[in-house]
Amino acid sequence: MDNVEELEKICQTINKLNSNMRSARIINSRGHQVSGGMKGGLHSLEDQKHDEMMFMELALRVRMRHEFDKEFGEVHFSMSYRDKVIVMSFPLLNDDVLLVSCEKETDFGNISFKILKIIEPLKKTPTKTF
Repeated sequence: MDNVEELEKICQTINKLNSNMRSARIINSRGHQVSGGMKGGLHSLEDQKHDEMMFMELALRVRMRHEFDKEFGEVHFSMSYRDKVIVMSFPLLNDDVLLVSCEKETDFGNISFKILKIIEPLKKTPTKTF
């Protein structure tokens, strides 16, 4: 999917899934944010420099996870339950990734499978790497 406007709409839809959502962002395979962002009225817990480092590390981690696909199957999402926030990543085509954060009170089991349904087109349609 090469339409940034469509990617923005998907991120907005995800941010509206639950009042506890904090952010939804599409990160390309090089670790650059191409769409989405923080939910209106919220601020990131880290500064922009740390965001950029986190995005690059995430892109690398997504590529490295493919090494275990043969043994364990494809990764559909990964989650970190942290002291301040829940962070989930959803691999897309071309090693792009959806990065979502939400408050700790979120029913992450329920919300993660709703997100998988929303991003299904991004996993089946060839995307343009930004």
